[in-house]
Amino acid sequence: MGTKSEYKIPENFKYREVFLKGKPRHSTDDPFSVRHPKMDLSRRAKLFAPFDALRGFSAAVIAKDERYEERKETDAGILEDLGDKIRLLCELTTTRKLALENNVQVSVTYFEPCSDVNSEAYETGGKYLTVTGTCMRIDPDVSQTILVDEMLISFGDIIQIRIHE
Repeated sequence: MGTKSEYKIPENFKYREVFLKGKPRHSTDDPFSVRHPKMDLSRRAKLFAPFDALRGFSAAVIAKDERYEERKETDAGILEDLGDKIRLLCELTTTRKLALENNVQVSVTYFEPCSDVNSEAYETGGKYLTVTGTCMRIDPDVSQTILVDEMLISFGDIIQIRIHE
């Protein structure tokens, strides 16, 4: 944006003199500044923040656009392959110390059921997601889960495990 002198202002412009004076400058002790102290930038920014009259409505509209699919049945061959990989990961991550030493990187593809109670897919559909990270723990006996970084995944939801070397 240019300076005031660069603008072509018509001679008959009603507020020409006011425009050419520029932004008013007040000293800190004049009556205007005392009555109207300068607002800090964080409070001023809140004045111009977007207003959401129906809180949560835009999120609900976006959630309706999400596509869900039905859970696919896994065949015996895939289940056998998953069992082999889970046994291998159990050996490599018996303790947390061993898991950190081995630093086993995995990609786990799993089914996440729809958790939106307002969706038609609730309790019937979901999404297939993939998480990649360090396998920290596997519990094949009690909870039947795998912990990849911070993500805890149930064996029943897993459809594929890839071990990176």
